[in-house]
Amino acid sequence: MTTMNAAISTKGETPILDNGQGVIDPDVYFEVNKAPADLPEFEEKLNAFVDYHKAKNNNVVLITSGGTTVPLENQTVRFIDNFSNGNRGATSAEYFLEAGYAVVFMHRTNSIQPYHRHFIPSQRGFLDYMRPTEEGSVEVRPEYVEKMHQVLLRYEKAKQENRLLLLEFVTLPQYLFKLQSGAKILARLQEKAMYYLAAAVSDFFIPSSKMVEHKIQSRDGGLTLTLDQVPKFLKPLVSNWAAKGLIVSFKLETDTNLLVPKARAALERYGHQVVIGNMLKTRRQTVTFITQHTEKVITLTKEELDTDVEIESKIIPELARIHQNWIKSGSTE
Repeated sequence: MTTMNAAISTKGETPILDNGQGVIDPDVYFEVNKAPADLPEFEEKLNAFVDYHKAKNNNVVLITSGGTTVPLENQTVRFIDNFSNGNRGATSAEYFLEAGYAVVFMHRTNSIQPYHRHFIPSQRGFLDYMRPTEEGSVEVRPEYVEKMHQVLLRYEKAKQENRLLLLEFVTLPQYLFKLQSGAKILARLQEKAMYYLAAAVSDFFIPSSKMVEHKIQSRDGGLTLTLDQVPKFLKPLVSNWAAKGLIVSFKLETDTNLLVPKARAALERYGHQVVIGNMLKTRRQTVTFITQHTEKVITLTKEELDTDVEIESKIIPELARIHQNWIKSGSTE
């Protein structure tokens, strides 16, 4: 969901990245936008993580999670934000770890993280799980001890086994540069890499060359912005950056009749392997797996919903099965 308090126009002058066919060229994007300052640190951490798990012959999944911001000034004060708290990505990371994967969790700063998510419900702050003792220390309140102990055990196990790497982004340029670099690093794992693209990525942006340098002033009244379309990066991801990995994208719709046709159109257009389709109102209960030749609905029963079973507990085993087929035969079937 894109939100801002201004009039937005997506039409106007021809985008400077236009390839002459009305489509913005992804390759040019990286030439005209500045790489994030922390990209070398990102690459160093990811290289070490991938080398470690390549030596162990482990499957590795790159999860993207949370929303991206689109800066409106080069010295950013104002921005457009794609809303996503990152719950699906964080929840999925835990189930991937349970399935034996090493997880690269590339997430929006301050979005929900695996394991931490169990202790940040909106109606209760983290400190509400604790209480001070007369001895001057702090302890977990008795009613939360068992759950916190179990979650902490899983979290510590993932860390001790070096199977969870947390990497951050905020802006759209940070996300895109890190996705490109990260995909190319994971490509060393070939078929044993999976790319689970759960982030909510902006569809429109302002190239840095078109942005004003300083804070946009409000004294002149209303604001009209002309936004360029974000390049379609799934195509080079599939064909170049991660050519042998299993790539999973998501499709969210509000019209049931559009879900499968649009998912199949995406598979045809970009050439990746799996689209997970979900409807806005039932996304936590039902998803549809769409591949080139198959369609499979996974849903939670009322009893499962009543006992807090998470749909990701069924999504990830199905993906692990598909991935094993991909590794063995280069097919999802």
